[in-house]
Amino acid sequence: MSIFIPLQEALQPYLSKTEIEKIHAAYLYAAKAHQGQTRSNGQPYIIHPMAVAVTLAQLKLDPATIKAALLHDVIEDTPIEKKDVEKKFGKEVTKLVDGMTKLTKIEFESHAHAQAENFRKMMMAMAADIRVILIKLADRLHNMQTLCHLDISKRKRIAKETLDIYAPIAHRLGMNTFRHEFEDLGFSSLYPLRYKVLSEIVKKARGHRIEIIHALESGILKTLEKAQLSSFELKGREKSLYSIYKKMKQKHLKFSEIMDVYAFRIIVSSIDECYRALGLVHSLYKPLPERFNDYIAIPKANGYQSLHTTLFGPYGVPIEVQIRTKSMDKIAENGIAAHWLYKTDDIVVDQAQLRAREWIKGLLEIQQNAGSSLEFIENVKIDLFPDEVYVFTPRGQIQKLPSGATAVDFAYAVHTDIGNSCVAAKIDRRLASLSTQLKNGQTVEIVTAPDAHPNPSWLNFVVTGKARGEIRYALKQQRKDESAAFGKQLLERALKMLGENLKNISKKQIKKVLDASGYSSPDALYENIGLGNQIAQIIARRLVNQENYQLAESHQEHEMEPFHIRGTEGLVVNFAKCCRPIPNDPIVGVLTTGHGIVVHHAECNNVLEARRQPDKVIPLQWSEEVTGHFEVELEIEVANKPGVFASIASAIAHAEANIENIDIHKPMDAIERCVQIRLLLSVRNRDHLAHIIRCIRQISTVSAVTRVRNV
Repeated sequence: MSIFIPLQEALQPYLSKTEIEKIHAAYLYAAKAHQGQTRSNGQPYIIHPMAVAVTLAQLKLDPATIKAALLHDVIEDTPIEKKDVEKKFGKEVTKLVDGMTKLTKIEFESHAHAQAENFRKMMMAMAADIRVILIKLADRLHNMQTLCHLDISKRKRIAKETLDIYAPIAHRLGMNTFRHEFEDLGFSSLYPLRYKVLSEIVKKARGHRIEIIHALESGILKTLEKAQLSSFELKGREKSLYSIYKKMKQKHLKFSEIMDVYAFRIIVSSIDECYRALGLVHSLYKPLPERFNDYIAIPKANGYQSLHTTLFGPYGVPIEVQIRTKSMDKIAENGIAAHWLYKTDDIVVDQAQLRAREWIKGLLEIQQNAGSSLEFIENVKIDLFPDEVYVFTPRGQIQKLPSGATAVDFAYAVHTDIGNSCVAAKIDRRLASLSTQLKNGQTVEIVTAPDAHPNPSWLNFVVTGKARGEIRYALKQQRKDESAAFGKQLLERALKMLGENLKNISKKQIKKVLDASGYSSPDALYENIGLGNQIAQIIARRLVNQENYQLAESHQEHEMEPFHIRGTEGLVVNFAKCCRPIPNDPIVGVLTTGHGIVVHHAECNNVLEARRQPDKVIPLQWSEEVTGHFEVELEIEVANKPGVFASIASAIAHAEANIENIDIHKPMDAIERCVQIRLLLSVRNRDHLAHIIRCIRQISTVSAVTRVRNV
């Protein structure tokens, strides 16, 4: 009974005797299940679920959550099964316990895959019931508090995971008490020496600051007292060690530059008094205009509300001031947990719950389009950015986005279809690149086109998890559709060589071939042919029952009508980097497993190797409607004189071409003051390339220009 006493004391202020007795029964059940098990510090295992339950009881969570906290490891770590828990404690408690249970029965490729899949399972359980994440955060908090008993490698891995994922989740849910403890414990475990040195420096610095703090505090107090506010509270605010460390590292600041800032928090009774207090401190010391944020009018995504201002204090000392109401302060410390901790009809508390649910809804969208658990966890990490920008739609609606978000992130935040079909953006009524990073207060309008598709290059600059997930999903679908269409064409051509066509093949024969090949539908078969995972000629022979039919290489290449390449085929047709073919070059296609068709120059050395497998080589021809730009390499031998590269760049620009990459080196056998420049250019076709070469050759310092090809 002595182990249960701390939990009983935490429950008594808000639960009835009957409810506490039922929770005690859950404790006895868990204690029996974990009997004989110990933690790494030698204590009975039941101490851990008890500590988790006490933390949640201090937040005044409901009885079902407290029971689930006590039972959260019984399914995973004891012989007890899910049905046993449901029979004893009901469906509600069992769902919470199941949401916390790791996927221990499944074999994973690596520890990273296992961790990612467990995280995805937990997040999906959280989407069904937000109390799951509260139990998980309390569970992680106790694990962090007892981390010192583990070996150093495991300690650092858990600390890094906590700083990367659980501290940001606590912050995203507004639970700053949890967040600060996660950061402090994680920092001390991951970087113990840095933590020790920084904590000692901070203690010394605080001792030197006492007089200035008292003087500032006295001045602010007198000003507030004269205004006769209904009630107010003034607190000194200290930066955590981890936030000091992060600022020093990210902004390359000296310790003295961070500790020179003095911070205070003013807590008042109403929103009206927040703005009155703001006016009072601004009359006392001059504000810095660019350092003011009104998070009351526009709350942060986690529901946080407060006025932030920075003042120019006496002796040039910067003073950071936060002003908020009592209910806002509750939310700032406890976030969604305030819903249970303060049983009120407070709109601010309810808004925090609502915003948390909106975020979880967004996670569900990311989960649906994620290709794997590792991709999902990567997108969630991206989505946990703490800093935000606020921009407006043309109709004046506010969109909250992470710092660094682009026009494409904005488009996907408005609607997935707008993101998938965007082609340009107007920022404050001026055309801007889709990769433009957005700033606070801008009005953003997205220009769309019905036939537009996401561009793979967008993944290089988008920052929101939703945008990244939706782009990847759309590209997968696009690749799938293109592969299926291309694969069907290949199969039709292979059948034509055998004197047949797809329309004449019976459904029974098609099903027989599908079953033998392991495909659920013709589209799945076409897709794998298009991706080079299946050879069209082999499937064609199976469809006409001529599997032993041999097609001569020469007969195949001469009889088959070549495909026409436009250069805009998207994700199924790739251009080889070894020979870099451009329009008007003779070309041939090589089917490459998983990549579809790779276009080579007909005389490329790599094609000679591929011709040993004639089924994988496809005759190609450039279409008359070739569009776009194609990469080509040039090697230029030039005298090493001042301004020579500027002359070459000017000549290329005059020929309307772009330089994609530059490599300059001096050959070992080269004459004195002679260098070789290798350029990667973007050109339209061979005629355009010939014009560029002529322009370069006209430069007097250039002795030779050659196209680099693997032939």
